[in-house]
Amino acid sequence: MSATKLLAAGLVAAGLFAGPALAEDTITIGIPVGLSGANSVVAPSVVQSAELAVEEINAKGGILGKKVVLEVADDASGAAGAQKAFDSLIFQKKVDALISMETSAARNAGLPIVNRGKVPYIYTSFYEGRSCSPFMYVNAWVPDQQVAPIVDFFNKEGAKTYFLIGSDYAFGRGMLAFTKEYIEKTGGKVVGDEYAPMDATDWTAILSKVKAANPDAIITSTAGGAPNVTLTKQLRAAGIKTLYGNLAVDEGTAKSMGSDAEGIYIAGSYFTNIDSPANKAFLAAMEKKFGADLKTPNDLSVPEYEAVYAYKAAVEKAGTTEAAKVIPALGEVAVEGPRGTIVMNKQRHAPLTMYLGQVQADGSVTILSTFKDVDPGDQCPKLK
Repeated sequence: MSATKLLAAGLVAAGLFAGPALAEDTITIGIPVGLSGANSVVAPSVVQSAELAVEEINAKGGILGKKVVLEVADDASGAAGAQKAFDSLIFQKKVDALISMETSAARNAGLPIVNRGKVPYIYTSFYEGRSCSPFMYVNAWVPDQQVAPIVDFFNKEGAKTYFLIGSDYAFGRGMLAFTKEYIEKTGGKVVGDEYAPMDATDWTAILSKVKAANPDAIITSTAGGAPNVTLTKQLRAAGIKTLYGNLAVDEGTAKSMGSDAEGIYIAGSYFTNIDSPANKAFLAAMEKKFGADLKTPNDLSVPEYEAVYAYKAAVEKAGTTEAAKVIPALGEVAVEGPRGTIVMNKQRHAPLTMYLGQVQADGSVTILSTFKDVDPGDQCPKLK
């Protein structure tokens, strides 16, 4: 049995053992997520974070006295799978809200269904920015918050020429378009930018162009998970040793790369070694619940945990699960979580403390610099 099937079986089992519950006694959160496809490397950690949040909330009486339950649907990390997952969760399972980390392709395919179903949706994945819906909030970073720490550091290290590599979809192209503009604005030069399909596994042709261009630095932005792994392994095998910044790798995926990830520079809003009581308590609770099966918490899974609590706070503030009242409350409530205090009050996005880090040989991340309360910039100015 595959890991995905094991996870699915576990979720079904959890639902069976939870016992029957009347719909009016429960609040259901839908999680469309890439259990298969490009995001399958990181998706299990996202589901684990949601499960812990729900367990903690139910142990303290649920939300408005109602038990919280999860409905997880595999979106296959892409548009076609997302359409099926969103449609099933909203119109068949009739979830009260959607909270999920997904690829931008999946999010873009699901948003029209969210708009039609008028369901609150918290998107918890870092992404290329400026995706707007009256029903969506985002609690993860955008390029306005994430690109500058890496490029500024490389500039200080003497980098003048850059080569950009990405997956050919909204996230890859959106992140690198912003990056190219920022590099050129700060005096650098982009000597090449190349893209491969989301499911690409052979990067040989692109890496040959990198070697020919001989840049001072490389910055990559692939789909999360599997493309990160294959690109990094082949880049190392090709003997390319220039400065390497990765805009899309989370700590868990970096650990799965082994020694190939050593030395990669990353910027994010969460690393496991954030020294705060809230983060230590979160990590201890994850370890206690999942033990040997724990997937490394990361910058894609921790926002999922915090988003469940944001939804709880918004429903309690509104006094109902009615979407028209919960949606404005989502922009007002604060969550104290592993990343600090998170409020999605800037055009449906959140100011975040950002960190510049470097992956070590054991997969851990050493934090090099901290940037407090970085503004997400102009994201959805037409939404209140």
